[in-house]
Amino acid sequence: MPVISAPYEINVDDLFVDLAPVFDVPLYLKCEGLNLAGSIKMKAALEMVLAAERDGTLTQGSVLVESSSGNLGVALSMIAAHRGYGFLCVTDSRCNPASRRLMESLGAQVHIISRPDKKRGLLGARIDYVQRLCEYDPRYVWLNQYVNPHNWLAHYRSTGPSIALQFPDVDVLFVGAGTTGTLMGCARYFRERERPVTIVAVDSVGSVTFGGPALPRHIPGLGAGVRPQLLDPSLVDDVVMVPEQDTLESCHAMARQGFLFGGSTGTVVSGALRWLAARPRDERLTAVALSPDLGDRYLDSVYDPEWTERHFGAPGTWDKPVSAPTPPADEPRLVTSAG
Repeated sequence: MPVISAPYEINVDDLFVDLAPVFDVPLYLKCEGLNLAGSIKMKAALEMVLAAERDGTLTQGSVLVESSSGNLGVALSMIAAHRGYGFLCVTDSRCNPASRRLMESLGAQVHIISRPDKKRGLLGARIDYVQRLCEYDPRYVWLNQYVNPHNWLAHYRSTGPSIALQFPDVDVLFVGAGTTGTLMGCARYFRERERPVTIVAVDSVGSVTFGGPALPRHIPGLGAGVRPQLLDPSLVDDVVMVPEQDTLESCHAMARQGFLFGGSTGTVVSGALRWLAARPRDERLTAVALSPDLGDRYLDSVYDPEWTERHFGAPGTWDKPVSAPTPPADEPRLVTSAG
């Protein structure tokens, strides 16, 4: 049996869920939450920390600081605890309470930003706060997931190859857009392969990543109030923007079949359903979507009746049987261009 000595050594990277029984659509979901951090962010967190150690940025006595909506913060909490660093996570009120408690249980400090920047929202305010901390005390080390190339390199080296190994005939890959590290890593990997793969980015309505207007968002994870610097739009073939009500529908539809996934996963799945619904019904595609997280940290939000009713209305207004919807003529999904 395997024996480990570090929490980040646990990571199941080859498990896929066939969602056809749930949505009556041929779609395979790659589960990235089967590690002790519970999300795909463990890969990027470890890659960035090890790179900072190699180049001497991280040394004994360093205190890691990072802006995170939750998942990366949890991963860095585990890694910092194991490798002997302090860690301060700068987040905002959208961060799930379970994620905050988990980070604190692992010895991290959590600072919550409540006042958004007038132009760049809560994310901009979080980044400004991190920068002030680093200017104030040189012990703080900011890995900066928003510009760090090791964010996307983690997925170029692991996530992309893992998909290609299990599905060498993959035609289309759906990836959620947050910092766009996962998106860029997978896109770069598949661009180098001879067989073409359509890369579809999935984002939340209200995110500015692909040029849409900034609007209030309640579900943490995907989306951004500041355009990610890692993003290279030429590597993306298409974009699907998903309303948060559709995220809830997909999450609850999967939960009714026993699969409890997180809000980011619900968004990616909903985007994949929208995109596939617009294709000819007789077109045979091998479609894979990335599931960034599991649902246990969303029990106080996505799966809490009071929370969902407060933000989205009574269940009857959004909680209906989900199948692949047919996008209306004005569906805001063709937002990108390749090249």
